[in-house]
Amino acid sequence: MASITINAILKAKPGKEQVLREELEKVIQPTRAEKGCIEYTLHESLEDKGVFVFYETWKDEESLKLHMESNHYQEYRQNIAPIIDKREVYRLQKIFQ
Repeated sequence: MASITINAILKAKPGKEQVLREELEKVIQPTRAEKGCIEYTLHESLEDKGVFVFYETWKDEESLKLHMESNHYQEYRQNIAPIIDKREVYRLQKIFQ
């Protein structure tokens, strides 16, 4: 079964950039400890300090599902809801290596 790549782009509400960054950083270590997590990397835009991008690779669909059901993920989603302006998530598959 092919791995799944997730590209999640989050934009903070004005004045909430640092708070969003802190919430995003909190979820990194528990997520990386999950069994099916291959990569979980947080990036920040050089052009817009309020834009953050997660680049994630998951072993399979089941691993991703378990991640989204985890307590730390659910808490993270609840915590960021009032401070994000926009959230886009892309589920990707590699077509060329």
